[in-house]
Amino acid sequence: MRLNELRDRPGARKAPKRVGRGIGSGLGKTAGRGTKGQKARSGGAKRTFEGGQMPIHRRLPKRGFKNPFKAVYAELNLDRLQQAIDKGRIDPTKPIDGPTLVAAGVVRRLYDGVRLLGRGELRQPVTIEVAGASARAIAQVEAAGGRVILPAAAAGGAE
Repeated sequence: MRLNELRDRPGARKAPKRVGRGIGSGLGKTAGRGTKGQKARSGGAKRTFEGGQMPIHRRLPKRGFKNPFKAVYAELNLDRLQQAIDKGRIDPTKPIDGPTLVAAGVVRRLYDGVRLLGRGELRQPVTIEVAGASARAIAQVEAAGGRVILPAAAAGGAE
């Protein structure tokens, strides 16, 4: 068998319905769209259109404020970190940082950095470099003999 002889199995591909191709086709004239009106036309209706009535998203009051500059962190709990170390995805003897965590599949993406949280416990001493950490997480890492490296601004040296 050669590459040019490869074919789909019979019935694997079904031809699409050809609408509006004469009355003999069964889908001629109105092409299965019924008769007249906005929904029979091409383009259909807008999803939020309410027939000329003021749409609900414009009738309801707007509330609050969403800060477009708010920092979003990838959260990492200590139990997930320990699990990755146990499975051999992370080497605890080397410093652990954001790209290392992404490569190991522990966090999906970095966003504005990784924030270490204190759920679970750590059994190995590790050096971990993160954008932020809870007080409990820092205490637990240090209790296991490791250390948490934070950026200068988060550590209090904002001069």
